[in-house]
Amino acid sequence: MMMVSKEPKNKPLNKKAQLAKAKAKPSTKVLAQQKSRRRKLNTFLRMCRYGVNNFSRNAWLTVAATAVMTITLIIIFVAFASNKVLTDTISQLREQVDMSIYFNADTSEEDGEIIADRALQLESVQSARFITSEENREQFVQDNRDDQAVINATREATNKHPATLRVVVVDINDITELQKFVDEDEVVAEFIDPDREPSFAGERRSTIEGIGNAVGFAQTAGIGASILFIVISSLIIFNTIRMAIFNRREEIQMMKLIGAEKSFIRGPFLVEAMVYGFFAALFATGAGIAALYAVADPLSDFQIEVGQTLSLATQYMGFLLAAMILIGAFIGVISSLLATRRYLKL
Repeated sequence: MMMVSKEPKNKPLNKKAQLAKAKAKPSTKVLAQQKSRRRKLNTFLRMCRYGVNNFSRNAWLTVAATAVMTITLIIIFVAFASNKVLTDTISQLREQVDMSIYFNADTSEEDGEIIADRALQLESVQSARFITSEENREQFVQDNRDDQAVINATREATNKHPATLRVVVVDINDITELQKFVDEDEVVAEFIDPDREPSFAGERRSTIEGIGNAVGFAQTAGIGASILFIVISSLIIFNTIRMAIFNRREEIQMMKLIGAEKSFIRGPFLVEAMVYGFFAALFATGAGIAALYAVADPLSDFQIEVGQTLSLATQYMGFLLAAMILIGAFIGVISSLLATRRYLKL
């Protein structure tokens, strides 16, 4: 009688099959990590939802905090815009302020170019252009073309216009190097008109320095005002968050009793403060650009350059809005962190 052996039902897997099966089935560690990530995501979403709900729950706190944040961001916008306007106006003013050195009428264009090249070697000089006596005369006639008496007098005059070196300096407050150039340069001494002082000498120098000092003061005042209002806004947001904590103290106490994590209790307040900053940034950016449009023409009448600032603000409105949102969120988050740290005793 022939015996037939049956193969075992559970045939052992070879090493390759065992490895494939192990890869197909997630390990306990991987499952724990996935569960932890899902829990953190759910916690984050809950904090965001609670923070948005808190923003809309108490209307008067929301309006007060958003209004203060909006005013602060408007002040910051105005400070930066004013600084840009002042910088552009200074550049325009620097070119308009008459920094001229007068030379003898017979100074040739070649000699004038040599003098201009020597002036450009000065660190305080941005540009230098030599104008001959004849070019000065033609420009004078062009500037007074509507006054026939002046034109006739110019044609009949026997004296010649001086040649001129027009200089644009980097800082209108700093003309010491240029004055030293006029006093000590040998080539300048050979051709300079002894009867005419440079336009930046004497009383005109005091006027130029006064303009520069006023501009510097305005820039410093703008930066100082921005810092001041950031501090004030942070304090008010701080108190607003503190009041919100006080109003929800029972709810917070219950969350602490059931073992809620510190980050979960603090999170909604941070989100709420960021929402304040978001809406305040929208209002402040819109108000700031509208204000620029409103003052552009009136300020232009006083030779204040606003056009470039307005053009940049309009062209890069998206980046400007993003920057304002980040600033508002930063102020709100810092204020909220201070408030929760002190009053929640976390």
